[in-house]
Amino acid sequence: MTPLIKVIIPAYNEEDSIGKVINDIPNHVDEVIVVSNNSTDSTEENAKNAGATVLTEQRKGYGYACLKGMEYIAAQNNTPNIIVFLDGDYSDYPEQLDEIIAPIINQDIDFVIGARVKRLREQGSMTPQQVFGNWLATFLMKLFFGAKFSDLGPFRAIKYDKLLALEMEDKTYGWTVEMQLKALKKKFSYVEIPVKYRNRIGVSKVSGTVKGTILAGVKILSWIFKYSFK
Repeated sequence: MTPLIKVIIPAYNEEDSIGKVINDIPNHVDEVIVVSNNSTDSTEENAKNAGATVLTEQRKGYGYACLKGMEYIAAQNNTPNIIVFLDGDYSDYPEQLDEIIAPIINQDIDFVIGARVKRLREQGSMTPQQVFGNWLATFLMKLFFGAKFSDLGPFRAIKYDKLLALEMEDKTYGWTVEMQLKALKKKFSYVEIPVKYRNRIGVSKVSGTVKGTILAGVKILSWIFKYSFK
């Protein structure tokens, strides 16, 4: 049986990149859902023109956008088998989606992370604070939970029923780490797949600012310590 796959792309002012992202997603994906997170440019128009379903979420926050996409899917009649999350800035390589979902289809793995390994990263595509933050977060998850994660990469796939079981709640910067922590707690099977990563189009709304970097770091660490002492 061919799995039903839906892609959720949170996007805030990504008019120059969103069309490229959508066009590079393999054709067998059932639906690409772009959640415009209070965009003020042509992100929504460009996403529609590229063939995506476009939702709007006025509350700013990566988690808010992801939850909006999930809410939309939950109201549909055709329940998907796999949900893929992907950024809208064209830093990921959407054509690698088949590599990301392969462990779920072929090995019945619950959850797959696209790991942005150094050898496949374009120079400058991750800031020093991103590299350090990823190292610290995954080190702490290894220390407290015996996890084997090496990245908090946004390009990820998960079985739909497992995603629902996580009862995701983070509204902003902690979405990715919350998913990984809850998957560990529930003992879901998981693997990492090395993925390529390039310099994004435009300026990052998180790592591109001092405020965003600090807030993201605090949120990520708070989730880890919250679950470490539960």
